[in-house]
Amino acid sequence: MSTTAQSADPVNVDYYLLDELLSEEEVLIRKKVRGFVDTSVLPVINDYWEAAQFPFELVPGIAQLGIVGSTIEGYGCPGLSRLAAGMVSVEMSRGDGSLNTFIGVQSGLSMGTINMLGNEEQKQRWLPGMATLDKIGAFGLTEPDHGSDSVALETTARREGEHYVLNGRKRWIGNANIADVVIIWARDEADNKVKGFILEKNDDGTYPDGYTTELITGKIGKRAIWQPDVMIDNVRIPAENKLAEAHSFRDVTRVLTATRSGASWEAVGHGIAAYEAAVSYATQRVQFGKPIAGFQLVQNKLANMLSELTAMQLICFRLATLADQGKMTSPMASLAKMHTAQKARWICLQARDILGGNGLLLENHVARHMTDMEVVHTYEGTDSIQSLLIGRDITGISAFA
Repeated sequence: MSTTAQSADPVNVDYYLLDELLSEEEVLIRKKVRGFVDTSVLPVINDYWEAAQFPFELVPGIAQLGIVGSTIEGYGCPGLSRLAAGMVSVEMSRGDGSLNTFIGVQSGLSMGTINMLGNEEQKQRWLPGMATLDKIGAFGLTEPDHGSDSVALETTARREGEHYVLNGRKRWIGNANIADVVIIWARDEADNKVKGFILEKNDDGTYPDGYTTELITGKIGKRAIWQPDVMIDNVRIPAENKLAEAHSFRDVTRVLTATRSGASWEAVGHGIAAYEAAVSYATQRVQFGKPIAGFQLVQNKLANMLSELTAMQLICFRLATLADQGKMTSPMASLAKMHTAQKARWICLQARDILGGNGLLLENHVARHMTDMEVVHTYEGTDSIQSLLIGRDITGISAFA
């Protein structure tokens, strides 16, 4: 059961009793994150979203939840189950997509990369401080000319003595202008293989010479997280900051496959928020002499929204189980991302329609979730790219050049 921001009345979003599959610990984690969202996030997030400012005031509260680092075990990380990690994404994105992206970049892309591809010294060096949010991370893969075609990235790395010298550009890099630790993917000039390098702030809090950022403005979604362009001009990184187990783009793919399910869970969270808002509004809004929830058109919309939401939940729950069993494949993750992004986007649109003109107001939350879903629909691989990954698995034929 969930409680909407608009009403204290519960709205049932667990039609197939999936809560019964959660352990006591997973239920407690979900309740803890939901409580934080309801008491700390929802009262302030619209103002931050509208002003396109990051809510730094919420960071200490997030750290106290003990969720940063997600499924990573040791190094001060919580070692959550896949379902518990899913609950974190659902509840945080039910509150706000920008905050969920902040946590996803931190726990999944940044810390996940170090945990998966770093050696023991590198894990001990960076993960504990990131788990407490004393150090913020960023993940620099996407480039201005290489979004979906990320394997063709042009950022280069050249070994010079005890350093690597990096040159290139990155785009849409969440946290890149505030991060203490930035993972930069670059093509090693020695063997033309894509490898990972960790850039750190200097002791005085400045960035190394040659690393500059320019904030991307004018976004219609995820406005409360900063996603800058990054310029990398002869940036020198110590050789020991090269990720020890990052040898080629296949290793990037391993990270992206592991984190793609997080985007699917996020889509569920946005879908829940929009559905809750629609049900709450429809039962309270009176037109033509009765609540609009009593009209056939509205009931038909709500029934179909719940149907799609339930299917999304079932896919994510099953994917989490497969991941815990080591059986999740990249096409499985792609199928989940494609389906949940499509359906959550549709649910948000239906909610906006039910709320009419009021659906355009931030105070009713639907417009924020609707535009944030436009971002989810694109990142971690667009629908089109996910469909081609699945299609390749179905047919054995690659549609990529």
